[in-house]
Amino acid sequence: MQYDPIKKALGNVFNTSPFGRKVFYRLLDVVLLRTWHIKKAIRNWAKSAKGNISVLDAGSGFGQYSYYLARKHPSWQIFGVDVKEDQIRECRDFFKKTGLNNAQFEMADLVTFNQTGKHHLVLSVDVMEHIEEDTVVFENLCKSMKPGGMLLISTPSDKGGSDVDHNHDVASPQSSFIDEHVRDGYNIDDITAKLKNAGFSKVNAAYTYGWPGKISWKLSMKFPILMLNASKLFFIILPFYFLAIFWFVLILNFLDVRLKHSTGTGLLVKAWK
Repeated sequence: MQYDPIKKALGNVFNTSPFGRKVFYRLLDVVLLRTWHIKKAIRNWAKSAKGNISVLDAGSGFGQYSYYLARKHPSWQIFGVDVKEDQIRECRDFFKKTGLNNAQFEMADLVTFNQTGKHHLVLSVDVMEHIEEDTVVFENLCKSMKPGGMLLISTPSDKGGSDVDHNHDVASPQSSFIDEHVRDGYNIDDITAKLKNAGFSKVNAAYTYGWPGKISWKLSMKFPILMLNASKLFFIILPFYFLAIFWFVLILNFLDVRLKHSTGTGLLVKAWK
C-alpha cells in the first residue's frame, strides 16, 4: 500500500495556511499513538534538561515534533532534517510565518549526515523502518550527539509491525502494509545490539502498540489509508469518520500509553551516548 502519496495529499489539504497546518498538527497529536509515546518520553527527559539545549529532529517530515519542541521550549534550538525537499521547504515557510525562530530545517540524507558532538536530544520517529543502511545512520546519529545525550526512536517491532502477520504460512509470506518500509519491524535484541555497536552506552527498548494500540492503529490509520487509496473522494467522508471514532481512539491511546506491554507492534527505544 502506497503511504507517501496519501501523506502528500494530506499535506496539500492542510498547507494552504498556517492555521490549517496547526489544525493538522493537532489532529496528528490526537490520532497518532506514536505521538503520545514520544511526547511522554520528551517530557520525562526535559525534567532534567538544563542550559542551552540542542535537538535534532532526524527525519522531520511534516515538522510536527519540531513545532511542539519549538513552542514548548523557546530557549531550545531545534534542527530538522529530511530527504524530501518539499517538506523542508514547507516547514521553513510555516515556521517563518508563525515567528518560531528557534527552529531551522535542512535537506539531508541521514546515511551521510553528521554534526559531530552538537545535539543533546535526537528524535527518530517513523524513520528507521524506511532506511536500509540503519547501522550507518545509528553511527551518524551517535557521532552527532553530545556525551550523555539521548536518542529517542519510535519504529515498528517484529511482533506484527507494519501490519505483518507473523503467524502466517511461511510458504506464503505477507508483505508490509506500507510499501515504503524496507523492514517489517525490529527485534528488541537486534536494535539494542545495533545501537550499542554504533557507540551508545545504554539502551532501553519497550513495546508500544499493545492490544489498545493495535485497535487504535487500525481505526485511525489503516482503514483511512485503505479508503484514500481506493478513492480520493473519501477525503469528503473522513471528517465524519473521525468524528465517529474520536473518543474511542482517544481512550485506546490513553490506555496504550499507561499500560506496560509484554508485546506490541511498535517499539519505543531510548539510547544514551
